[in-house]
Amino acid sequence: MAAPHPDSPLRILNILAEAYPEAHCALHYRNPYELLVATILSAQCTDLRVNQVTPELFRNYPDIGALAAAELPELEQRIRATGFFRNKARHLKQCAERIRDDFHGEVPCTLEQLVALPGIGRKTANVVLGNAFGIPGMVVDTHVKRLAFRLGWSRHQDPERIEKDLCALFPSSVWTQAGHILIAHGRRLCKAPTPICSSCPAVAVCPKNGVKRSR
Repeated sequence: MAAPHPDSPLRILNILAEAYPEAHCALHYRNPYELLVATILSAQCTDLRVNQVTPELFRNYPDIGALAAAELPELEQRIRATGFFRNKARHLKQCAERIRDDFHGEVPCTLEQLVALPGIGRKTANVVLGNAFGIPGMVVDTHVKRLAFRLGWSRHQDPERIEKDLCALFPSSVWTQAGHILIAHGRRLCKAPTPICSSCPAVAVCPKNGVKRSR
């Protein structure tokens, strides 16, 4: 098989992979239930803050059944530090109730089943699929969305369209890790609004779409 073209998406991803060998899911979890809860809490919140909240949360609600039976005011207070705690608490409880009633208390492992749950979008579903179940999923968060445009991999704004574009560019075997790599690069160098291009390992092959100035 011929080596990928130097400017191909896979070659650029490989360059970034070498720069971020430690890229992984930063949320702490031990099973699909814990990852699902942590990912819901991570919306508009840092992974660091979520990881500070979840140990006590999981001691009090160790499984789907316990979360489904939670008193909403108490649950709200336990996740208050993650922001938007009322909406998140409602979604967590409703989601747990559905999983308890429809899936015998086990987190489902298909995209279609996950996105049908309250408060679960494609990003959360793909995080759970890729990291808890080993099922390829392309996560599109704010970092991936920004990098996909700057690298010329997608011109869309809608996350689902971006996900489709990225999935078409890469083999499914790298979808999950690609998300981790792009998120790591977005956090460290390819920042908004001003990327640190002078330190970027892929600067020579990046089209810098939309970048008006850089450091």
